Amino acid sequence: MTDQAVPQLPRGVRMHFDEVRGVNVLLGPERVIMLDEIGRAILEHVDGRASLGGIAGALSSKYGAPEDAVYADVREFLDGLVDKKLVELKND
Repeated sequence: MTDQAVPQLPRGVRMHFDEVRGVNVLLGPERVIMLDEIGRAILEHVDGRASLGGIAGALSSKYGAPEDAVYADVREFLDGLVDKKLVELKND
């Protein structure tokens, strides 16, 4: 995954607030992944327009964290979702 890769949720995958559990989840075909606050914050930027570098920069600014550390965390999180086919990459 490169800096210019643009993550997007594929058809049939969406983020949702599960009122019963009181937690945000990522819903995909026949699976549900419970999200912590970091996962939710990352996925809020996954809109098919923002690049991996742009997402890391936005989160770094918002939370006052070092961009290289945020970039590594965002990349690792999204790589895991790409492996599970819950995120697709454009321009990579």
